[in-house]
Amino acid sequence: MADVVPGWLVSAHAHCVTPLPSPRPPAGAAPVQGRVGDRSYEAHPTPRDDGTVVWWLIDDTDHRLAREALRAERERTEFLVRSSNLLLSSLNLDRCMDVTAQMAADHLADAALVIAPAQGRELPVVSCVRGGSPSLSRAAVDPGAVPGLAEALQGFPPVPSRWLDPSAAPDWLVPEGLDALGSIVITPLPGHGVPAGALVLLRNEATGAFTEGEEVFARLFAARAGAAMSAARLYAEQASITDTLMRELLPPSLRQVSGVEYAGGYRPSQDSERVGGDFYDVHPAADEGAPSLVVLGDVCGKGLEAAVMTGKIRNTLHALLPMAEDHHRMLSLLNTSLLNTENARFATMVLASAARDGNAVRLRLTSAGHPAPLILRSDGRVEEVRTKGTLVGALPEITTQTARVTLAPGDTCVLYTDGISEARGGPMGGVMFGEERLCRALSECAAMPAEAVVEHVQMLTSEWVGAGRHDDMAVVVISAPRTNHLSAVDGHTRGRFTA
Repeated sequence: MADVVPGWLVSAHAHCVTPLPSPRPPAGAAPVQGRVGDRSYEAHPTPRDDGTVVWWLIDDTDHRLAREALRAERERTEFLVRSSNLLLSSLNLDRCMDVTAQMAADHLADAALVIAPAQGRELPVVSCVRGGSPSLSRAAVDPGAVPGLAEALQGFPPVPSRWLDPSAAPDWLVPEGLDALGSIVITPLPGHGVPAGALVLLRNEATGAFTEGEEVFARLFAARAGAAMSAARLYAEQASITDTLMRELLPPSLRQVSGVEYAGGYRPSQDSERVGGDFYDVHPAADEGAPSLVVLGDVCGKGLEAAVMTGKIRNTLHALLPMAEDHHRMLSLLNTSLLNTENARFATMVLASAARDGNAVRLRLTSAGHPAPLILRSDGRVEEVRTKGTLVGALPEITTQTARVTLAPGDTCVLYTDGISEARGGPMGGVMFGEERLCRALSECAAMPAEAVVEHVQMLTSEWVGAGRHDDMAVVVISAPRTNHLSAVDGHTRGRFTA
């Protein structure tokens, strides 16, 4: 029988006719499977009473092929789902390139390269060998030297692998650790309107060439990887643009200018936001001894839209600096400018011109619908500056009243927005912080440096508000420090102020 029957059937038959006392398989025993030539059969045994066994062979080649195709399709679907989850879990472009290269090397080829569009004269390349870790490099090469690569980077359809000669692959395309190259697949990584790069799959000679079905599946994987890389690149570009704009909209860091000490603090209405409707600036004087201009304002509204309006106001005020000596004219021109814009937002603000005069600081303060500035004397007394005016951006004509104040050494002028005085919270919740409570808080800051006064006010208002909702809050402090003025050493350079 062994000469005419396949071995798998001989073994199964020998088990069925095992002599007693071993029990003979009952009728309907489990079938066995095997191949006869290029066909697959399922053999069912039927033992007979005389000790012989009848074998019924059923050709199940088509069923086997269907099962194998279904299993392969399930594995591919699971791979695509897993790769999509990994790729879409991050908006970091480098991470997406690493995941693409590693998954392609481990599941689709013996090695893989992910090549991004050129940055200058270099191509960013992430390479990975099966079982290894991805590595990033930059290749100053011509993609046109590799057939199909330049086209793939531009998003054109891939070149069939049978048309690519592995022996012509340049050294930079073959990662270290890969044996003799036997087959190459180059396919584009399609993005959102703009190609995201190219995917290169490499196989050893011993592994065999890529089939047409494997190339089609590689393109399905590349479509998902390209979409993830394109989204990550778009996010990075938008984040860079947003960060640049935010830096321009954020209040500046303040310091000592011409012997006058400045400090500022800002907290937007939403902790998740970086900008809002409150703003402040200090514009140092162009000439030594001339007053510097301090601006603190509050635009109607919150969030990014209000922040955009603050940017317009700040730019307009910067352009009006040559007439900073005349607060009323400056505010009137700003008011006209705001009325001529399509944005219907208005703003309140206060201008302060500060100049060092010996050991004192002379201030000119003008309010435009803004809370009056407060003067903290070195002995703890708090005074309200008598200045008032109409807000800007709402009425055709505005009125202003400028006040003059002198800060002795150790005195401080505090400019603040209504987000501080109207902050609601406290032990019972819903109670306004109020100007009276603010004045008591300032009286505790007598003779403190400007930065310490800002930190104290911010700390108290933050504790008062707690986790509750609040408006944008900004505060600027102008101090006359306890310093002495040193004249120029050589008689030509500017002098400086020192403690």
